[in-house]
Amino acid sequence: MKTEEIKKQIAILGGGPSGLFMYKRLVESGKTNFEIDIYERKSTLGAGMPYSPEGANDEHVTNVSDNETPGIVNSVSEWILTVPAEVLERFAIDLERFTEYKVLPRLLFGYYLADQFKLLQLKGDEAGITTRVHYKSNVLDISYNEHEKEVWVETVTDKKKFDYVVICTGHNWPVRYEGKVKGYFDAPYPPSKLLLKLNHAVAIKGSSLTAIDAIRTLARENGLFTKDENGNLSFQNHAESPDFKMIMHSRSGMLPAVRFHLEDSHLNNSSLLTEEEIELHRKSNDGFLSLDYVFQKDFKDIFQDKDPKFYNRIKDLSIEDFVVEMMELRERLEPFQLLKAEYVQAEKSIKRQESVYWKEMLAVLSFAMNHPAKYLSAEDMQRLQKVLMPLISIVIAFVPQKSCVELLALHHAGVLDIIPVGAESSVEPQTDGGIVYHFSDEENNPKSVYYETFVDCVGQPHLSYADFPFKSLLSQKAITPAKIKFKSNEVGHIAFSEGNTSIEKDSTGSYFLSVSGIAINDNFQIIDQYGAYNENLYIMAVPYIGGYNPDYSGLDFCEAASLRILNSMNIS
Repeated sequence: MKTEEIKKQIAILGGGPSGLFMYKRLVESGKTNFEIDIYERKSTLGAGMPYSPEGANDEHVTNVSDNETPGIVNSVSEWILTVPAEVLERFAIDLERFTEYKVLPRLLFGYYLADQFKLLQLKGDEAGITTRVHYKSNVLDISYNEHEKEVWVETVTDKKKFDYVVICTGHNWPVRYEGKVKGYFDAPYPPSKLLLKLNHAVAIKGSSLTAIDAIRTLARENGLFTKDENGNLSFQNHAESPDFKMIMHSRSGMLPAVRFHLEDSHLNNSSLLTEEEIELHRKSNDGFLSLDYVFQKDFKDIFQDKDPKFYNRIKDLSIEDFVVEMMELRERLEPFQLLKAEYVQAEKSIKRQESVYWKEMLAVLSFAMNHPAKYLSAEDMQRLQKVLMPLISIVIAFVPQKSCVELLALHHAGVLDIIPVGAESSVEPQTDGGIVYHFSDEENNPKSVYYETFVDCVGQPHLSYADFPFKSLLSQKAITPAKIKFKSNEVGHIAFSEGNTSIEKDSTGSYFLSVSGIAINDNFQIIDQYGAYNENLYIMAVPYIGGYNPDYSGLDFCEAASLRILNSMNIS
């Protein structure tokens, strides 16, 4: 008598880009001895927050093109030929001029991802894989039965056990003051809430792509962009909003760099350190990965062949010296003047299909460094956070050309400006609405400026252990806060003695730097209070793993993380 095979039960929590890549890995694994449940808060799969109305209006564009998008089922260039004419018209897509190097409107890219999910579901059906999609299904809690190795997922209507659960819940902006303080917005998402007629100066915190999203939405509601006969863009305030303007408040007072032609489309490189090389290095370095070693091997050395002139310029520079040299030009030039110069450089780069190679390699370094960052010493993690990441975040933002042109038009019209406010600046919400921005100006004079409207645009915050949404895992101590050990006990002791609240001392006398989020291993499995990893529970939700993955790179991150997760699952 034939016994029916008991199939593994796998849950994917969240059907955005992370969930899409995880599902793709499972469907294309060649295995069929499992069933998949997908829990999605919204009524569609694929788009997630950034590529849906939760994160974009028609005017918002991606900062990746088809050639930079990891393969799913078919390419954007293939898919675009199937898009209805009215949708192409809505987003001003000219098929004859479309190339794999063009960036797409974010909502249109969301339609692409949704269609890719449907194609993957068809592939799953053809392979005999059962997929159950739970739309409009909010996961309230997750708990773990260690004895039975079961993960329980709880929704409003159901509680179900699984062999494997992958948390792909995506972006999360905690609400602190929004709704309580008039004119205060904790994030510019969903952008529909910024469709406001305003006749005063608006404070924008940050100068990242998130800030640019808010700027483009607010501008359209309070003025009009027009092109002259030469194609030059200008902006004019609406008659009812003559005093409308926007002021970005940036720690550095710098704008992000402009998108250029990317040669190495998927941010991988045969010259990069292998896992074996990293492991060998750690064995000779007390278990730590040296930031200087990664910088040498995954950045400097690559220029020896590709750009010898640039290599000779930087070969003897420390990370600190390199950052100073690269920042020097940005600090010397007025931000919008530099933006205009970079726009011209980027236009040439795209026209000639030639990369601005050092900027591209900085993106490659950031991606290569992200995964093993958990093995840095606390001293190096602090250097990464304070020295290298500020440069990386500016240079690899890759502001799309369309956004760049609008920023320049707004600045030229006197509607957009940027001021440096330093790391010590603070925002004080006012009980009767608005905020007071406290900062020191460039002459170090203290300033306190009132704004009736404030939008926090610093981007996705790295959330803390305490912010973790699935409280049973906290109470079970199935998760633990992420922390990085000091290589030098003396350095750790000094920082601890100075009262630094992010430094802690354990029972052995070792010192650790607390970083954001929860601890995970190389396979994205959660780690419990005893330091043991959980064989059944994975997390790709970037807000909660930012301490160990300080720079997650969108779809590239989803592609790389999902492969590691699949390879560690016992579904053979």
